[in-house]
This record gives sequence, structure tokens and C-alpha cells, in this order.
Amino acid sequence: MLPSIDTRLRLHVLIHRHEHAKPSSTGKLVARAVKAAVCHVYQRQTRSHAAAGLPDDIDDRDREIWILHPHGEPLPATADGQPRPRVVLLDGTWRQAGEMLRACEGVGRRVRLPDSVAASSRYWLRDQPAPGHLSTAEAAMGVFTATGDAEAERLLRLHFELHVYATLLARGRREMAQRYLGDSPLLHDASDVLEQFHTRHRR
Repeated sequence: MLPSIDTRLRLHVLIHRHEHAKPSSTGKLVARAVKAAVCHVYQRQTRSHAAAGLPDDIDDRDREIWILHPHGEPLPATADGQPRPRVVLLDGTWRQAGEMLRACEGVGRRVRLPDSVAASSRYWLRDQPAPGHLSTAEAAMGVFTATGDAEAERLLRLHFELHVYATLLARGRREMAQRYLGDSPLLHDASDVLEQFHTRHRR
């Protein structure tokens, strides 16, 4: 299957507890595909649940923390030879992401992707509320592109495309899955992986 992804970035996926149970979550996909990624389940404090979120030791004097959100400031430039930042990705509905963003207040710097990499979404599993709103995995791809890690972006895109395609098939949306595959880099960049996938699922 597709190889796991090496990157100098340190990715932290803060996933809402309701999102964590969904097979369609691309935050969990990032945590599986990227070697250095860590997943943290978010839970606000209630009478029956203790609060949970980012660990206290995420703060590192040598690495800046970026919290990715469309309402952040422009993504800062990174210099060669400098420690790469820790990037926090918020995984949930847009309402849940807003709640998690408020819970992260003061933890790091709120940043957004450049318009040049915030393209239209290929996440056909859910409707995006506005142009430029991306799934968590697509946001991670945008960070890789903006920081010059083209190979990490390429590999994560293949993981993401296979995830969406496979989930559409699992939902019985075969015609939609074929339309999705028609514009997918899987056809020319991972045709062998695609063939293995089809062979396994024909058994």
C-alpha cells in the first residue's frame, strides 16, 4: 500500500470526541499516514467528562506553535536551518473547530493558509460550508506546500484520495466514486496501489 510520510514538521491533530468515532475523519487519516503526527482527542469539561485537549508539554521554546484556522493571520515564512514549527490541526465540524480554537487560546499563533494553496476541496464525503474551507488532511497538505515539503504533500494527497474513494465505495456510491477517481492522481501516481485495492475488495 502507500508508504508512510516523513516530514520535519511536527503535526498535532486535535480531534473532537464526536469526530473521533467517524470513519470519514481525515484527522485520523493524517495521524495514521504521517509518521511524526500525534492525535489528541478533545473533550470539554462536563459533569460526566473531564476536560481533555492538547497536552501541557506541547509548548517547546525551540519551536513555534501554529494553530491552523481560516481566520488566522498569514502563514509565516520558515527559514532553512531553523526548527520547524509544531502545527495544530483542528478536526471536527466548523462549529466544533471554533470551540476547539477557543480552548487553544494562548497556546500558539493562529495562522491561515495562503490563498494560493487553499484551493477548492476534494473532500466529497461532506459538503464544505464555503469556498476555501478544506478538510483536515487537505489543510495539512496546504501546510506542506507552503513550507516547501512537496513530497510530503504528494504522498498525503494520495492517502487522502484513496481514503475518499474507498469511503464512497463503502457507502455504495459507486457512480460518484468513479467520477471522483476520474480526476484523481491515484490513476497515474499510484496505479499499482489502486489495483491492489481493487483486487483485495473483489475477493
